[in-house]
Amino acid sequence: MTDHSTESEPTALDLDAIIAAQWAEPARFPEREYARAEAFWLERRRQDKRLLAIRTRAAELVESWTGRVPRDVGSFGIQLNLQTSDLDLGIGFPVNYREQLMAALAPHTAFKGERATRFETTRLVFAFTVDGIEIDLSALTEEDFAVACRMLDEIDAQMSRPERIAHTWVKHLLRSSGRSEDYAAWKLVTYARFCPEFNWVPIREGAAS
Repeated sequence: MTDHSTESEPTALDLDAIIAAQWAEPARFPEREYARAEAFWLERRRQDKRLLAIRTRAAELVESWTGRVPRDVGSFGIQLNLQTSDLDLGIGFPVNYREQLMAALAPHTAFKGERATRFETTRLVFAFTVDGIEIDLSALTEEDFAVACRMLDEIDAQMSRPERIAHTWVKHLLRSSGRSEDYAAWKLVTYARFCPEFNWVPIREGAAS
């Protein structure tokens, strides 16, 4: 269990240098700093079983509403989450079926808006709740969804556990110190590293994922 008293200790990390490098190298963490980071990350993992069950239920609902099999496209799916209060799912959908998709989801979700993605495409974002957890559902173009799935597969295969721990800790430090712009940009570092073809633009919504 995390010793929460250590979370408020000053960090030994040079956050500006890490941000400039666009990556957190766990081997460069002082021993005590890495221990704090690992304890923090393990505390997040204590909720994995519950969130996985909720995610499964949410995915089943989305498939029943849309006929499309969703994928976790958020930080929980790659074990980089800070909080356990929301989940992010994504589906691919033909652009010319937009009206049908909106109609299918309208009875079950709240429409949060249309947001820019890579190049000149957009995604539609919907929200619903399962067992007290908010689920954000993004409907991407089929091409964007395919690229996102390849990127997530790449992260799963190549990002080590120590790297996930280090990245999550830096994200926590930036958020807890009120560095909102750096935090918003840091959330995208992993995706940009493994999928440079996306035009990753920080979205400052105050989300804690």
